[in-house]
Amino acid sequence: MTPPKLCAQRYHDHAHQQNPVATVELDYDARFLRRKVLQTVDGQPVLVDLPQTTSLNHGGVLVLDNGDEIAVLAAAESLLEITSPDLTRVAWHIGNRHTPCQIESNRLVIQRDPVIRDMLDKIGATSQEITEPFTPEGGAYGHGRTHSHAH
Repeated sequence: MTPPKLCAQRYHDHAHQQNPVATVELDYDARFLRRKVLQTVDGQPVLVDLPQTTSLNHGGVLVLDNGDEIAVLAAAESLLEITSPDLTRVAWHIGNRHTPCQIESNRLVIQRDPVIRDMLDKIGATSQEITEPFTPEGGAYGHGRTHSHAH
Protein backbone atom coordinates (compact mmCIF):
# COMPACT_ATOMS: atom_id res chain seq x y z
CA MET A 1 0.00 0.00 0.00
CA THR A 2 1.21 3.52 -0.82
CA PRO A 3 2.07 5.58 2.28
CA PRO A 4 -0.81 7.94 3.12
CA LYS A 5 -0.56 11.50 1.82
CA LEU A 6 -3.84 12.38 3.50
CA CYS A 7 -4.15 12.71 7.27
CA ALA A 8 -7.33 13.29 9.28
CA GLN A 9 -7.03 14.33 12.92
CA ARG A 10 -10.62 15.53 13.45
CA TYR A 11 -14.09 14.07 13.03
CA HIS A 12 -17.53 15.72 12.81
CA ASP A 13 -20.94 14.01 12.93
CA HIS A 14 -22.05 15.97 9.86
CA ALA A 15 -20.50 17.54 6.78
CA HIS A 16 -19.64 21.24 6.70
CA GLN A 17 -18.79 21.28 3.00
CA GLN A 18 -20.95 20.44 0.00
CA ASN A 19 -18.46 18.19 -1.78
CA PRO A 20 -16.19 15.85 0.16
CA VAL A 21 -12.86 15.13 -1.54
CA ALA A 22 -13.25 11.37 -0.94
CA THR A 23 -15.43 8.75 0.72
CA VAL A 24 -14.74 5.81 3.02
CA GLU A 25 -17.23 2.95 3.40
CA LEU A 26 -16.84 1.10 6.69
CA ASP A 27 -18.88 -1.56 8.45
CA TYR A 28 -20.06 -0.99 12.02
CA ASP A 29 -17.00 -2.51 13.72
CA ALA A 30 -14.56 -0.62 11.47
CA ARG A 31 -16.30 2.70 12.29
CA PHE A 32 -14.94 2.51 15.87
CA LEU A 33 -11.33 3.67 15.79
CA ARG A 34 -8.65 6.07 16.95
CA ARG A 35 -5.60 5.54 14.74
CA LYS A 36 -5.71 3.56 11.51
CA VAL A 37 -4.90 3.77 7.82
CA LEU A 38 -8.15 3.56 5.84
CA GLN A 39 -8.67 3.11 2.13
CA THR A 40 -11.01 5.54 0.35
CA VAL A 41 -13.53 4.21 -2.17
CA ASP A 42 -11.23 5.38 -4.97
CA GLY A 43 -8.19 3.65 -3.44
CA GLN A 44 -6.38 6.48 -1.65
CA PRO A 45 -4.84 5.64 1.73
CA VAL A 46 -5.70 8.08 4.51
CA LEU A 47 -4.19 8.07 7.98
CA VAL A 48 -6.81 8.67 10.65
CA ASP A 49 -5.17 9.87 13.88
CA LEU A 50 -7.91 11.06 16.24
CA PRO A 51 -7.24 12.28 19.79
CA GLN A 52 -9.45 9.51 21.24
CA THR A 53 -11.27 6.39 20.13
CA THR A 54 -14.34 7.57 18.25
CA SER A 55 -17.48 6.02 16.82
CA LEU A 56 -17.79 7.30 13.24
CA ASN A 57 -21.40 7.63 12.16
CA HIS A 58 -22.91 7.22 8.70
CA GLY A 59 -23.00 10.76 7.29
CA GLY A 60 -20.11 12.03 9.40
CA VAL A 61 -16.83 13.36 8.00
CA LEU A 62 -13.16 13.00 8.69
CA VAL A 63 -11.49 16.41 8.47
CA LEU A 64 -8.12 16.54 6.74
CA ASP A 65 -5.28 18.80 7.87
CA ASN A 66 -6.12 21.27 5.06
CA GLY A 67 -9.82 21.43 6.08
CA ASP A 68 -11.11 19.19 3.28
CA GLU A 69 -13.57 16.48 4.30
CA ILE A 70 -13.83 12.75 3.67
CA ALA A 71 -17.39 11.42 3.88
CA VAL A 72 -18.04 8.40 6.11
CA LEU A 73 -20.63 5.91 4.83
CA ALA A 74 -21.91 2.74 6.47
CA ALA A 75 -20.92 -0.24 4.31
CA ALA A 76 -23.26 -3.14 3.65
CA GLU A 77 -22.70 -6.06 6.03
CA SER A 78 -24.29 -9.34 7.12
CA LEU A 79 -27.20 -8.64 9.48
CA LEU A 80 -30.41 -10.06 10.91
CA GLU A 81 -33.75 -8.38 10.27
CA ILE A 82 -36.19 -9.06 13.08
CA THR A 83 -39.97 -8.69 12.97
CA SER A 84 -42.64 -9.57 15.50
CA PRO A 85 -46.20 -8.63 16.43
CA ASP A 86 -44.65 -7.57 19.79
CA LEU A 87 -41.58 -5.69 18.57
CA THR A 88 -41.33 -3.71 21.84
CA ARG A 89 -40.86 -6.92 23.85
CA VAL A 90 -38.27 -8.21 21.37
CA ALA A 91 -36.41 -4.88 21.52
CA TRP A 92 -36.28 -5.19 25.32
CA HIS A 93 -34.67 -8.64 25.09
CA ILE A 94 -32.10 -7.41 22.56
CA GLY A 95 -31.29 -4.37 24.72
CA ASN A 96 -31.03 -6.53 27.82
CA ARG A 97 -28.13 -8.30 26.09
CA HIS A 98 -26.40 -4.98 25.23
CA THR A 99 -26.61 -5.83 21.54
CA PRO A 100 -26.29 -2.88 19.12
CA CYS A 101 -29.67 -2.51 17.41
CA GLN A 102 -31.05 -0.44 14.56
CA ILE A 103 -34.62 0.39 15.57
CA GLU A 104 -37.24 1.10 12.92
CA SER A 105 -41.04 1.27 13.16
CA ASN A 106 -41.62 -2.17 11.62
CA ARG A 107 -38.36 -4.03 12.24
CA LEU A 108 -35.18 -4.31 14.29
CA VAL A 109 -31.78 -4.94 12.73
CA ILE A 110 -28.79 -6.49 14.53
CA GLN A 111 -25.50 -8.07 13.55
CA ARG A 112 -25.73 -11.80 12.87
CA ASP A 113 -25.35 -13.79 16.06
CA PRO A 114 -26.52 -17.42 16.29
CA VAL A 115 -27.05 -17.27 20.07
CA ILE A 116 -29.22 -14.13 19.86
CA ARG A 117 -31.05 -15.59 16.86
CA ASP A 118 -31.88 -18.73 18.84
CA MET A 119 -33.19 -16.59 21.73
CA LEU A 120 -35.33 -14.58 19.27
CA ASP A 121 -36.80 -17.79 17.83
CA LYS A 122 -37.70 -18.96 21.35
CA ILE A 123 -39.64 -15.76 22.11
CA GLY A 124 -41.57 -15.92 18.82
CA ALA A 125 -39.73 -13.35 16.71
CA THR A 126 -39.09 -13.88 13.02
CA SER A 127 -35.57 -13.24 11.73
CA GLN A 128 -34.04 -13.33 8.30
CA GLU A 129 -30.51 -12.76 7.06
CA ILE A 130 -30.00 -9.54 5.11
CA THR A 131 -27.05 -7.55 3.78
CA GLU A 132 -27.24 -3.76 4.07
CA PRO A 133 -25.64 -0.84 5.93
CA PHE A 134 -25.96 -1.02 9.73
CA THR A 135 -26.69 2.18 11.66
CA PRO A 136 -27.69 1.21 15.21
CA GLU A 137 -28.89 3.57 17.91
CA GLY A 138 -26.26 5.38 19.97
CA GLY A 139 -25.93 5.19 23.73
CA ALA A 140 -28.51 6.62 26.10
CA TYR A 141 -26.06 9.19 27.51
CA GLY A 142 -25.10 10.74 24.19
CA HIS A 143 -23.93 9.63 20.78
CA GLY A 144 -21.72 6.67 20.19
CA ARG A 145 -21.33 3.09 21.26
CA THR A 146 -22.94 1.29 24.15
CA HIS A 147 -19.90 -0.82 25.04
CA SER A 148 -19.55 0.36 28.64
CA HIS A 149 -21.43 1.71 31.59
CA ALA A 150 -18.86 4.42 32.35
CA HIS A 151 -20.29 7.91 32.64
